[in-house]
Amino acid sequence: QVQLVESGGGSVQAGGSLRLSCAASGSIFRLNAMAWYRQAPGKQRDLVALLTRDGKTTYANSVKGRFTISRDNAENTVYLQMNSLKPEDTAVYYCKADDLHPGGPRRYWGQGTQVTVSS
Repeated sequence: QVQLVESGGGSVQAGGSLRLSCAASGSIFRLNAMAWYRQAPGKQRDLVALLTRDGKTTYANSVKGRFTISRDNAENTVYLQMNSLKPEDTAVYYCKADDLHPGGPRRYWGQGTQVTVSS
C-alpha cells in the first residue's frame, strides 16, 4: 500500500499564493504520473495538473499560467505552486499517484487539503 499525505492548504486572499505538497510513502515500486485534482462543493472532482515521471505536464485551462506542478522523484513528492489565486480556485485539493506495481498499475489518492480564496 502507498499512502499520500498532502499539506500546504489554507486560506488566502485573492491574488495570493499557496504551495501544496504531497508526499508518498509505503510500498512504492515506481511512481509514474502524479497529479492534483480539486473538488468544489456540489461539483465533480476535476484534474488541475498532472506530471509524468519523464516530465510531461498537463494543466486545466483555468489554471494555465498561474499554477505550476513539479516533483522530486527521489523523495516521491509532488508540489503544486498556486499563484494569482482566485475565489473560484476554492476547493478541496487531492493528490493522486499511479504506481507501476508488478501485478498491475495501482492508483492512490490523498485525503485532500482545503484551499479557500476570499475576494
